[in-house]
Amino acid sequence: MAGPAVYPDPMPTSAPDAPALHLARPHRPVLVAGTLTELTGPDHGHVDLPLRLWWNPRRTFDLGQPTMLAWMYENVLREAVRVDELRSYLHGATLVRLWPELNLPRGVRVAWEARHPALRRAAVAA
Repeated sequence: MAGPAVYPDPMPTSAPDAPALHLARPHRPVLVAGTLTELTGPDHGHVDLPLRLWWNPRRTFDLGQPTMLAWMYENVLREAVRVDELRSYLHGATLVRLWPELNLPRGVRVAWEARHPALRRAAVAA
């Protein structure tokens, strides 16, 4: 008579080699740019976000207004699903400067700071 069958645990409790999954919002993984220098979006002027990134009928952001600039960055960081969206609408140096004041979901902040230590340093310095 054989003993009970032993099956491997289908859901390991830890996977040290697997990247952590951070969520921008429920069911939406955070997308993080590979480098801050690839973020070559505008740092001044007016920007029209596509409907996919901003669902409001008024989708123009005046980057000369600090609150509108921060608001646009928060939305792009939460909603982007393609790296080209990050590259088109975010500017690396501006992101570092704004980082401490952005209102972001914890998952977005953790994922970006894990990949880009300059953001973590900016947050600590603020």
